Amino acid sequence: MNLANKLTLLRVILIPFFIVCFYIPNLVFNVVNLNDYQIPFANILALIIFLVAAITDFIDGYIARKYNMITDFGKFMDPLADKLLVTAALLMLLENTLISGWVVFVILAREFIVTGFRTIAASKGVVIAAGWLGKIKTVVQFIMISTLLLLNYPFELLNLPVDQIFVALAVILTLASGVEYIYKNLHIFDGAK
Repeated sequence: MNLANKLTLLRVILIPFFIVCFYIPNLVFNVVNLNDYQIPFANILALIIFLVAAITDFIDGYIARKYNMITDFGKFMDPLADKLLVTAALLMLLENTLISGWVVFVILAREFIVTGFRTIAASKGVVIAAGWLGKIKTVVQFIMISTLLLLNYPFELLNLPVDQIFVALAVILTLASGVEYIYKNLHIFDGAK
């Protein structure tokens, strides 16, 4: 297993540690005070773990391309690791009422559809790599999750809370990348019964 694939697996391994942060009482009930702004320790530790996992996404892709370490395992596992990380984060944010259920549904529905396409393609011996719009969507989702972990983040842009701007961008890019993915890969159904 090459270095890029090991970094992808590290991202998956970090997910349980991210989730556990929200169930340790000392982390949940103790806060960091920044003036009048309070952030639970759980959110800070979860954010650090999430950012480390997200950074591995960029590093493993860079290493795989630069050193020609692109493998079918990486093409399959890298987007799956992203989906697992984002799903874990969305479920924790939803459980802690930091995100609306409909946003989680839109994002997860797109991921199920794409996974269905990949499954059919794999059954035909075809591996579909992630497209650029999907990669941009993932970056924006990572930013959205990071800002939501810092609930009530005081920074505003155009008189709107920055976290809600990223929620809107994430939903738009999720839908757009899903439509693009379906359109570009409809050919996998050719000859299907």
